[in-house]
Amino acid sequence: MTLWIVVAGACAAALTPYVWLMTASAGRRRTTDTVPRRPVAVVLGAGAWTDGPSPLLARRLDLAVRLYLDDRVERVIVSGDNREMSCRETDTMTDYLLAHGVPADRVDADPHGYRTWDTCVRVRDLFGVRAAVMVTQSFHLPRTIALARAAGIDAVGVGDPSMGARRRSTVIGYAREAAAAVKALRDAVLRPAPAHSGP
Repeated sequence: MTLWIVVAGACAAALTPYVWLMTASAGRRRTTDTVPRRPVAVVLGAGAWTDGPSPLLARRLDLAVRLYLDDRVERVIVSGDNREMSCRETDTMTDYLLAHGVPADRVDADPHGYRTWDTCVRVRDLFGVRAAVMVTQSFHLPRTIALARAAGIDAVGVGDPSMGARRRSTVIGYAREAAAAVKALRDAVLRPAPAHSGP
């Protein structure tokens, strides 16, 4: 009997972070057609290649373009790792948005969004974001919304399902969310400073 209690307790502890993500983002995961208007869309980085954004990143950026052109947002902030070893992620994201119809004066870049929590804190502090549409893949969306809300942002989100286009990457993405949920809950509770806190 004691063993079953221990096992049940361990299972509950393991599930708690993921349940928190789903609860914190409940009712806030929308489509481009149903998302409420917000001042800004925040697009999280997902890897750039030497010749442009990775396929998953391009799909995120396509969502942001649609949100802007449909007047769901007034601005777009791209956040990612802009170091050379990451193929200048935010530069690549910015170029893609401009090439697809978003004016340059409507795009801002956070070149030090190394983690989801870092992005949420930095866009809040550096750009004064208090309400946003978070844009990422569907598997990443609950964690992104939950962390943005923990950082004090009134966040809703739009996710790209990506399964049909990048099945392997999407399956891996869903699988890693279980472990990432634990780290996310820790970030929400401890509220660490971003790895890079300057502009």
